[in-house]
Amino acid sequence: MILKSKHIPLLFLLFAGLINYAQNSTKQNSEMIQPPYLKAGDTVAIVAPSGILKNREGEVQQAVLLLKKWGLHAVVGKHVFSKADHFAGTDEQRCEDFQNALDDPKISAIWCARGGYGTVRILDKLDFTKFKKKPKWLIGYSDITALHNQFHNQGFQSIHALMCVSLTKDLDDIRETLNTFKSTIFGNPVDYTLEGSKYNKVGNTSGQLVGGNLTMLHTMLGSETSIDTSGKILFIEEIGEYKYHIDRMLQSLKRAGYFKDCKGLVVGDMSKMRKNTTLWGSSVEQLVLDALAEYDFPIAFNMPAGHEKDNRAMVFGKTIELEVTKEKSSVTYKN
Repeated sequence: MILKSKHIPLLFLLFAGLINYAQNSTKQNSEMIQPPYLKAGDTVAIVAPSGILKNREGEVQQAVLLLKKWGLHAVVGKHVFSKADHFAGTDEQRCEDFQNALDDPKISAIWCARGGYGTVRILDKLDFTKFKKKPKWLIGYSDITALHNQFHNQGFQSIHALMCVSLTKDLDDIRETLNTFKSTIFGNPVDYTLEGSKYNKVGNTSGQLVGGNLTMLHTMLGSETSIDTSGKILFIEEIGEYKYHIDRMLQSLKRAGYFKDCKGLVVGDMSKMRKNTTLWGSSVEQLVLDALAEYDFPIAFNMPAGHEKDNRAMVFGKTIELEVTKEKSSVTYKN
């Protein structure tokens, strides 16, 4: 049977629509690959893909000793203490250390020494071919959000948690941070009950947890490293920004469709907010609510994660259940 030409465009559009729907459904519902959790005797690579570690040898050595105390081995990247202006070595040096950690089958986790700025400069140089054959955990936050996005788009879970320079002389100062970090890397991700907030947008939802630093999420827009938040729960945190910068980034993400099919939002620390000469006029919590007023997904504030000492570990790419009331919120991992 020969189709008349006038039918072809309609059938083509229908077929294309079905393909697009199937692809989106697969993308939204596909489970992220979970690297093997750590066990005694495993090796963790410490690398510095971003800012310079000037006079931070002590914290890195402290990280090595902490891992040893937990029964883990540590290898410090060859270029971790290299210096190239703002960065921990040249782009090539930082990329070399990270690529070696990706490729080495003896490495079980990649722990970033610090954030700052610089990860975006090596993203497109990385090759995940060998990593996919022997996946391992990425650990970090802040600028490392760019790598979390990259790992997510490659189909792998990762861990948003403290970095080496987050360690303090008295580890009791960050006891809960360390406890959740240790529990998570050894395979016992921690569920959280969050302090309530009058700003909480009430509701229940579930989806993969994704996100990180708001500036970095905004920076990734329009690139292959930007994440699709459809059917997912987004976490955001920030430091050192004006409120109008926060609003500008949320507006940009919104205009790009970032929140269109998002299932929920968890807001972490908004640290060291800067004061503009022209006052914004509302709290940062109200700013978030106003920017996202057209969406009906639940919004939970007071997640202790971000640029504070109390920086609880979370598994990105793992499905959570989010329950939000004014009195409290709960973040629970689904098995």
